[in-house]
Amino acid sequence: MLLARLAGTSRDVAATSARSRKIAALADLFVGTRPEDVALVIAYLAGRLPQGRIGIGWSVLKEPTPPAATPTLTVSATDTALTALADVTGPGSQGERKRLVHDLMASATADEQEFLRRLLIGEVRQGALDAIALEAVAKAAGAPATDVRRAVMLEGSLPRVARALLAEGPSALQQFQLRVGTPVLPMLAHTAKTVTEAAHALDAPCAVEEKLDGIRIQLHRRGDDIRIYTRSLDDITDRLPEVTDVARQMTGDQFILDGEVIALDPAGRPVSFQDIASRVGSRVDVDAARATLPLSPVFFDVLAADGEPTLDLPGTARHSALARLVPEPMRVRRTLIEDPADAQQTAAAEEFFTATLRRGHEGVLVKALDAPYVAGRRGRSWLKVKPVHTLDLVVLAAEWGHGRRTGLLSNLHLGARAADGTYVMLGKTFKGLTDEMLRWQTERLRELATGDDGFTVTVRPELVVEIAYDGVQRSPRYPAGVTLRFARVLRHRPDKPAEQADTIEQVLDSRG
Repeated sequence: MLLARLAGTSRDVAATSARSRKIAALADLFVGTRPEDVALVIAYLAGRLPQGRIGIGWSVLKEPTPPAATPTLTVSATDTALTALADVTGPGSQGERKRLVHDLMASATADEQEFLRRLLIGEVRQGALDAIALEAVAKAAGAPATDVRRAVMLEGSLPRVARALLAEGPSALQQFQLRVGTPVLPMLAHTAKTVTEAAHALDAPCAVEEKLDGIRIQLHRRGDDIRIYTRSLDDITDRLPEVTDVARQMTGDQFILDGEVIALDPAGRPVSFQDIASRVGSRVDVDAARATLPLSPVFFDVLAADGEPTLDLPGTARHSALARLVPEPMRVRRTLIEDPADAQQTAAAEEFFTATLRRGHEGVLVKALDAPYVAGRRGRSWLKVKPVHTLDLVVLAAEWGHGRRTGLLSNLHLGARAADGTYVMLGKTFKGLTDEMLRWQTERLRELATGDDGFTVTVRPELVVEIAYDGVQRSPRYPAGVTLRFARVLRHRPDKPAEQADTIEQVLDSRG
């Protein structure tokens, strides 16, 4: 497939907000996609590089290269070029990367060059996420989207399912079954502001469970074969020997458990997510890492028991199976709301939420007891409730948008006040911005602009924005060594002078 075809579809998808039109455009693209190219096409549409980060930034991409007059560059040739870029290391690597980028850009038309720039710097934001691509693949192959969704859930890979589906047709879906040892995409949750709101939204008996700030794991055991996977389906078995030990002590067999690994300090308080992530990410001297920070698994669901799938069972039946497999100390704390209309029960659940926060955990998950496990989707039968943190921060710069946001200043660089009157950058966000907010902030930031390199507009630090975020985490990328988790814009605060924005000390204190 020519990259020009993909780039054009990406542009068309970005130009519409209608989900049905996005799906139709992508389905038309997939009809003409060779099965062997589909994995690359899906990755590029979602803004992902199979090679991961390859060290190419704006400083290299801003150098102009005369475009090709006609499209000849294919998707597979693009992948070959990017693989060569990723493999460049050692002395002279910077010059070699520039040469390879120049060669790639020289073989691309102007439209293809623009797509490649956005792909390389992570700016492909046309809404062609996996959920939309999945429905488009289903439409292209003439298969029910629900069947394709279940196959992807069980296989853990849209590209693998798509390749089989486009090559063999709907009958290919029969080969994708739940297998102990093959990771399954985890079920995710939507949000609610309060436990009471969540219970009323579910309007059914529900469980209220602690939401732990650990690493999501999926534990598979088949005889002596034990595998542990992350939520992104990476195999981390070798890094969690304590979880393997726990699995061997369980009496059941042929099971798949869903849970988290956490760590507690000497006072019994949960250790920060980043410390856990650092421990799980360590691939060397696992025994020393285990001695320094031992991890404990806590489980809250079961996807298979005794070799039989439990995905389609209601939550009550799955919890009974979980209780047979997992001792109570390793099961997540929970309380029940039998009747969401009962004010006393919801009040008790709110107290459980408050107690969970006091124990140092993130919040709670409210789960309908009659719902199945809908893997790989953000199901409406699970609702997460967390306290909302907000900060008033100053905009230091903004990046020009792409797709539907072309011509608008979108990604905001956020700063907190420092004691010396300067501002300390904490990260970036484009989330939460409506079309009206984008138009307003573009006009305002142009008035405050002090520089524009064609990619980023620096501004006088005068505009304050109210930012919601889930927490503060360490980050060596920013001057204070921290950044905000899941930051999103709530509103602009033109009424508030920058001198009244929150300080970096307040941000650091909010870590607890």
